[in-house]
Amino acid sequence: MQTTENLADILDLEPIEVNLFRGVSPNDGFPRIFGGLVIAQALLAAYKTVPDRICHSLHAYFIRPGDVNAPVLYEVERARDGGTFTTRRVAAIQHGEQIFNLAASFQTPEDGFEHQSDMPDAPDPESLPTEAEFLRSLGDQIHPKMLAISERPRPVDVRWVDMQNPVAPVKKSGTKNVWLRAKAPLGDDVRMQQAALAYASDMAFMESALRPHGLIWTTPGLQAASLDHAMWFHHPFNFNDWTLFAQDSPSASQGRGLVRGQMFSHDGKLVASVAQECLMRVRK
Repeated sequence: MQTTENLADILDLEPIEVNLFRGVSPNDGFPRIFGGLVIAQALLAAYKTVPDRICHSLHAYFIRPGDVNAPVLYEVERARDGGTFTTRRVAAIQHGEQIFNLAASFQTPEDGFEHQSDMPDAPDPESLPTEAEFLRSLGDQIHPKMLAISERPRPVDVRWVDMQNPVAPVKKSGTKNVWLRAKAPLGDDVRMQQAALAYASDMAFMESALRPHGLIWTTPGLQAASLDHAMWFHHPFNFNDWTLFAQDSPSASQGRGLVRGQMFSHDGKLVASVAQECLMRVRK
């Protein structure tokens, strides 16, 4: 069972051979590896082969469920080293098969034009309850097992502005805000900061596509899984400070839901943008 809240330790990779690295997943009580972990470890694996440039975008596909009881091998393909941009492809492998692949682009920092969206209004994160506090406030409505899961050690502090009641869900807007920050110090290394944000970008995200339909993770017959994930990094940031994850779901169709997100630093700077398509269907 997962016992650490140190994200740097959780994401640590072991070099195996040139372009080959091994990562492990903490057993967090769920049957498959958390998608954000694989995104973050794949990004760090790519960074092991890019010493002097910064990631500006990544695009990934989830192919098979990850096995929490087996290590993950990350094989890096050095696609291109150009004058300004570097491209890497990473395949995550378990039991001889790809479970995930990622393409990432890295750039030499440079000055350029700037504009950004405005940060939406949101309550101060310190005024909001943790997930465990919110569930405890529901009293006997909550099964003790669900409460116990919410109280397990987690590396990211999550504060929902409008959390869905898991016992009596209702249809809500697909637009929502969530505050996030790493619990343990991450240091100043931009690579680890980006990996930590990539990890967190898969948290409380898919749920935005479920909300308009009044669905939750425990809805009988629900099949839900991330299909792909894209992320763009705009500015340096400190993920040990609060980050607002502003989300919306503009579409759901053909058993898939689309979610978009903007991640703002506590002082209002847009530091990253995210998009994901997810599987969402209910089997009777």
